[in-house]
Amino acid sequence: MRRSSVAVFVAACLLAALVPLLPAQPVSHATSFPGWPARYEGRPLRELPLTALERRFEENFPGRLGRFTDGEREVVIRWVSRETRKLHPAADCFKSSGFRVTPRPLEVDAAGARWGSFVAVRGRQTVRVRERIHDAAGDGWADVSSWYWAAMLGKSSGPWWAVTIAVAEKPE
Repeated sequence: MRRSSVAVFVAACLLAALVPLLPAQPVSHATSFPGWPARYEGRPLRELPLTALERRFEENFPGRLGRFTDGEREVVIRWVSRETRKLHPAADCFKSSGFRVTPRPLEVDAAGARWGSFVAVRGRQTVRVRERIHDAAGDGWADVSSWYWAAMLGKSSGPWWAVTIAVAEKPE
């Protein structure tokens, strides 16, 4: 074996030996769905029917998916029972629906929570979107990737709530 191959092999063995020392995966204490909130950010929510695509997505999703309106905004709430790669950024949904997505700076709400945000444009339709994920312990993430790795490494235990808020801008 060449010296570089031996070094790679030794490094891989060391990494494999350290894996058992990683923190154990947390066990979710609340595995049953608690129901949808009646209000969000002080506004009453009215449930909307899921689209056919959302119903298909929910079939293999480890949790629940709900779509709501407060009269001005559309609020999509995903209750996630375990870490999963099936929870993906809202920007992916908008892109797959033909929108051009432009990232925006992080937003901080009145409670100090950080939200990822973007603007989605398709033709004359413009939508401002913000999203975040949080757990019952008060930890939150402004992007799916940060949440996923925190969950996988045992730094957060579920279940989690992923909230996406979309506001359609009126055409000028």
